[in-house]
Amino acid sequence: MNRYFLTAAVACILFTACRQIEKKVNTAVPLSKDTTRAAPLQPEPPRLSYRFIKQKVWQSLKDSFDGARHLDLLIAINRTDSNHIRRLDSILVPSDFSLPRTAYLPFPEEVSFLKDIHKILLFSLHAQAFAAYENGRLVLTGQTNTGRKSKPTPARLYFANWKARKTTSTVNDEWILKWNFNVHNTWGVGFHEYALPGYPASHSCMRLQESDARFLYSWAEQWVLKNNQQAAAGTPVVVFGQYPFGQPRPWFKLAEDPAALTIPPDSLKNYLASALPEIIKKQQQRDSILREFKM
Repeated sequence: MNRYFLTAAVACILFTACRQIEKKVNTAVPLSKDTTRAAPLQPEPPRLSYRFIKQKVWQSLKDSFDGARHLDLLIAINRTDSNHIRRLDSILVPSDFSLPRTAYLPFPEEVSFLKDIHKILLFSLHAQAFAAYENGRLVLTGQTNTGRKSKPTPARLYFANWKARKTTSTVNDEWILKWNFNVHNTWGVGFHEYALPGYPASHSCMRLQESDARFLYSWAEQWVLKNNQQAAAGTPVVVFGQYPFGQPRPWFKLAEDPAALTIPPDSLKNYLASALPEIIKKQQQRDSILREFKM
């Protein structure tokens, strides 16, 4: 009986030990979920690049481009319009046409320090590009041609005043301005549709292609008048930077460095720092006036 009892006791101990080992094995973290193992490196996405092609080459290749979408990107990159791009000796062409329009232009898609600004319109003289933001989110960006060397567009803070779907320039009655939005009532500065030759060429206004001009015409807000006097300012418009007249066009540098014109949020903050207090003040005044009108 003692021998039988001893054998049974040993068997019981071995069974219990095996169950404990099995339990430990089953609760161990699988190797596939080992958090100490370094994750495999992901390949970097291909970087957007640009190259110049001559007009003859461009003319021979244009039928292979994807119609309106590719043309829209090409005129944005070259700061021109669909009529004038055919006259350029050479144009910049991207390595990839599949990206959104914002990828080919310099402004960031999100700007956190503008989140409290209802609407703001920015024009970069150096990049010859504009951007419209709502609470820090980019809603539209595109190309512009600003004032020529003899009549440059002054870099400063403006506010949208009045607008007219079609008007005649006060400088030359032969200039018909469509989708015109005035930003300085005495200087006659504004943004509107007009020819984009691919360089600063206006009489101080900010020229736009038709689709962009029509969008901004509806999107930007006019001043508020009371008893024929301005009671509240319209959408803030900031023109900043400086165009390098007499030097190669800044976007030509994209062929060497695709990020040559990129405007990071921090740089944008530096450009707008001095204007932000006035913008916020005018916005508060406008909100107050509009509340009074609703009462």
